[in-house]
Amino acid sequence: MKKLGIIGCGWLGNHVADRLSNQYQIFATTTTKSKVDEFESKGFQATLVDFPNELDSEMKAWEAAKELDAIIISVPFSGIRGAQIPMNDKRENLLNFLGDFQGQLFLMSSTGVYAQEDREFTEDDQPAKDVESESFILEKFSKTNILRLAGLMGGARLLKNYNISGLDQLVNHIHYADIASVIEKMLENHSESKVYNVVAPIHPNKEEVINAQQDLPYDGERTTVGRTISPEKLIKELDFEFQYPDPRYFHL
Repeated sequence: MKKLGIIGCGWLGNHVADRLSNQYQIFATTTTKSKVDEFESKGFQATLVDFPNELDSEMKAWEAAKELDAIIISVPFSGIRGAQIPMNDKRENLLNFLGDFQGQLFLMSSTGVYAQEDREFTEDDQPAKDVESESFILEKFSKTNILRLAGLMGGARLLKNYNISGLDQLVNHIHYADIASVIEKMLENHSESKVYNVVAPIHPNKEEVINAQQDLPYDGERTTVGRTISPEKLIKELDFEFQYPDPRYFHL
């Protein structure tokens, strides 16, 4: 059985691991001891490690990495909601942890790399080499796949469960099941050096989504202008079909 590493195995990493654990032996990292016990109960190989914002002189290469066919990095390296937090040392800690890994590599990024403008964005609008939170890994691992994830949704993560403002704004959301499917297909294809927007292709406004999730009709005017992120490159190159193309129905 092939071996897959997930660095930063949180909410998303858990869903990906559960989806792929029948095909891959899972090696997961976490920052909390209780998660180590949880992962091991699932049959995952667990490593307790943190990536502090200060350079850790004790950071060693991940011992398991030499065994792995692929690694998914699901640790944030861009700050929270645009906060200007120094990340260089944290990134260096990650690079040191990866050592001289030679397998397939994925970096989970965000559609937040695009400007807050009311228009459609494609990957060409923001080359990875110009994005600080993405380019750092390409300097050492040039064949890294970068997945720019929209707002993570699915399961208990539904828009109706949050205190939401700007109800007329269009959404850029993605269901965790479709993220797992994208990764699964790219693993099968041995994809390298790809940059994809991973976002549901339909962009209703927030009020439409909330009403649908509450089984209420939507009587407002359909918003047609706003900031949208295009998944067309992903759809075309991977021949990808979304299981959840419309955020209004992520709860079904």
